[in-house]
Amino acid sequence: MKVAIIGATGLVGSVILKVLEEQDFPFTQLIPAASPKSVGMQVKCKQQYFSVVSMEEALASSPDIAIFSAGGAISKIWAPQFAAKSCFVIDNSSAWRMQDDIPLVVPEINADAISPDTKIIANPNCSTIQMVLALSRLHEKYHIRRIVVSTYQSVTGTGAKALNQLFSEREWREYEPVYPHPIDLNLFPHGGTFEEDGYTSEETKLLNETRKILRDSSIQVTATVVRVPVKGGHSEAVNVEFHQEYDLKEATDLIRQTPGVIIQDDPATNHYPMPRFAEGCDEVFVGRIRRDFTQPNTLNCWIVADNLRKGAATNAVQIAQYLLKQFPGKFS
Repeated sequence: MKVAIIGATGLVGSVILKVLEEQDFPFTQLIPAASPKSVGMQVKCKQQYFSVVSMEEALASSPDIAIFSAGGAISKIWAPQFAAKSCFVIDNSSAWRMQDDIPLVVPEINADAISPDTKIIANPNCSTIQMVLALSRLHEKYHIRRIVVSTYQSVTGTGAKALNQLFSEREWREYEPVYPHPIDLNLFPHGGTFEEDGYTSEETKLLNETRKILRDSSIQVTATVVRVPVKGGHSEAVNVEFHQEYDLKEATDLIRQTPGVIIQDDPATNHYPMPRFAEGCDEVFVGRIRRDFTQPNTLNCWIVADNLRKGAATNAVQIAQYLLKQFPGKFS
């Protein structure tokens, strides 16, 4: 079992290595790859050190699984080359997510979209993953009509340079700016790039990816993405309208029964999800579950998850674990 990590020295890549170790993923050879400036660096996994290699060397190693987290441009060039060598590619960028013949997978929801002949599998956007996982069983039961979501997204969603900007501002150090404004003691409604309709690419992803994962093109999603000076994870205020009436207790129980979801909802003791406690966790946390009294069939909730874990690395490793379990003959 040969596993390649493309972008192994990046923020998400380092977390992928950590999750592989925590899950004791059964590789016999680990192939970390990155840009030319990182070749020769050492990364650690399972108490071993591995030398970072070039993309060409990683491809020549013929891995069984390659987890990409090096950006869309790299994925567009290299993912098909790895796939052509009978390698399962799990891609964390937005490069392949909306391509019709490529599954966009949250394993707890739609792993069955993967077939033995699937060669490229797209990992959804971090904000989408936590939202659809929390709402998936509610959709099965009550059928979602419309979602209004405002996200409060950690700087780690932009990468290591953004995290450096936050703490450099806080500590009055020089830094290479990533954002158009200061982020410490500030927030701004800007995630991704602005499009002609006034929405950002991050906001559009929440619409398109939700429809694809939940297999329902009728779901309406309107989103506002906000970047906040937080490193522990992404938070979302979600207002969801169903096609039919729901029972609040039953809805809460459905969320609680969803694999990978934990309810934290006791306002009397100030117990609700927060990124400072979600950091380092694989679960999606849900709280502030309550009825919207301004219109029928509508529920409010608050969803928090570590965007580097379930929002990226953990979801990718879960896909790899599914491949091993479901198609063992492909790895013999």
